[in-house]
Formats: sequence, structure tokens, C-alpha cells
Amino acid sequence: MWLELRKVFDALSVDPDVRSIVLSGSGDRAFTTGLDVQAAQQSSVLFGSTSQDTARRAAAIRRHILDFQECITSVERCEKPVICALHGHALGLAIDLSTAADVRVCARGTEFAVKEVDIGLAADVGTLTRLPKVVGNHSWVKDVCLSARIFGAEEAKQVGFVSGVYNNKEEALNAALKWASSVAEKSPVAVQGTKHLLDYSRDHSVEDGLNYTATWNSAALQTMDTSAAMMATMAKRKPTFEKL
Repeated sequence: MWLELRKVFDALSVDPDVRSIVLSGSGDRAFTTGLDVQAAQQSSVLFGSTSQDTARRAAAIRRHILDFQECITSVERCEKPVICALHGHALGLAIDLSTAADVRVCARGTEFAVKEVDIGLAADVGTLTRLPKVVGNHSWVKDVCLSARIFGAEEAKQVGFVSGVYNNKEEALNAALKWASSVAEKSPVAVQGTKHLLDYSRDHSVEDGLNYTATWNSAALQTMDTSAAMMATMAKRKPTFEKL
């Protein structure tokens, strides 16, 4: 599943027919239910022979973790904006995946948790790196990550983890689809550039972000999308934009 996720998002990233993406869970009870402990224990990398040289075993485990991290990062790296609609149980991987997305919404009954400490490990595929940047509240992040406690939709909204809470899964998914459709109607040059610049600026200083934005827009401002949008506004009609 991990490797397939990366293949899908890498393909969507460069598909000119795709302008925005909705990520949701297929079941009614859960978005994700956390780690399959029995399946994990069958991993030859993590639970193989202990007679192997410690340094070599550590190298293999590190490669294994990095590969999983890359699969989750494919969501964040995707050039198209990704909105995640969460519902039901949203444990473990749900936090990893959704923090890699650009926008998050959820159903009112959603139960979130960073459960890794309860199974004897530190979350290692994205949550501990991305969640502090998503909510900007280190006290709250350490609270939920160290205690592994469940937190609900309203608390998630209060701290800024999700931007909308809806009555049920259907309403949350419809809201996500409406948002994605609205974004898809806009200039893909503007949308993809905005996502890229926001992500860059998040990880760099203000000065670096401003300089990079100026360099980026020295090319992007030459698009015909700008004049097309302005002309459509003056004519009071909806603009259309070429694929990117």
C-alpha cells in the first residue's frame, strides 16, 4: 500500500488533467485504525535475525524507514493541492498522511490519536516532523504525542489541525470536493505556484522566502493566465485556463 500510494501521487503530480486532489477513507467506521501490529511483526527488516551485525541491521532499518517516509512525502511533494477528508477512527497513519496534505477537514465524530508511544516507538514517517508546523503549538503537540490520548474534531479545529468540521463523513467529503472543484477552476500556474511557495517559505527564513518568491514569479508572471483572469473579471464571466 505504501509503495502504491507513492506511485499514485507521483503520477497525479504530473498529470495535466488533474488540478486538485481529495484524499478520503473508503470505509464508514474509520479513515485509518493504526498500525497492523501482527503484519509489522512479520517484517524481516524490523524483526529479522538479531545475530546480524548491529551497524548493518541499523542501516537496513534506516533504509526501510526512509522508504516509508518517501511514500508519505509524495503527498506533500505533489504539485497539485491535496485536501484530506477524515472521519471515524483516524489513528497513526491518518495523522502522517493528513499533515502531508495541504488542507484537512473532518466529520464531527472523528477520533484522532498519535498512538505510536503505546506500541513502544516514536512516530517515524512524518507526524513528529509535520504536526508542529501544521498547528504551531508545541505544548499541545507534545501533549497528544507523549500521552497518545484521543482528541476529537472540535479540539482539532480549535488548534488549527483541521479547517472545517462537518456533521458526518458525507458532508465532510462533499465539502472537500467543493473546495477541490473551486481550486481546480483557477489558474494552475497560480495554484501550483502558491502551494510551492507556501511550502518553501514554511521551511525557510522570511528573507529567503521573499527572495525565492521574487525569482519564481520572474518566470511565472509571464503567464497568459494573468491577463485571461483580468479580462474575465472585467467581462463578468468565469475564466478558463489551459492545462499545465
